[in-house]
Amino acid sequence: MSSSSPSLRHQVIRIYKELLYLGREYPLGYDYFKPRLHKAFSSQAGLKDEDKIKQGIERAEYVKKEIEALYYLKRYRALRQRYNAPQ
Repeated sequence: MSSSSPSLRHQVIRIYKELLYLGREYPLGYDYFKPRLHKAFSSQAGLKDEDKIKQGIERAEYVKKEIEALYYLKRYRALRQRYNAPQ
């Protein structure tokens, strides 16, 4: 293992925790989201190649942005419906 592995480990744990936090508001529920997130991360647990780990972190960051966009869209639609109601 190289010296950057502890850094990569911390990055993986950080993004996992961020995704878990975002999963609390997932439309299908936290009970749906959490096992799938765990399965996705545990399936990659055996990776040793730093480039592959970095690619996995980038993919997780992309998923995080997609989930955030989903939440913003949901919030926007709710506000739009609330304030554009016929009078």
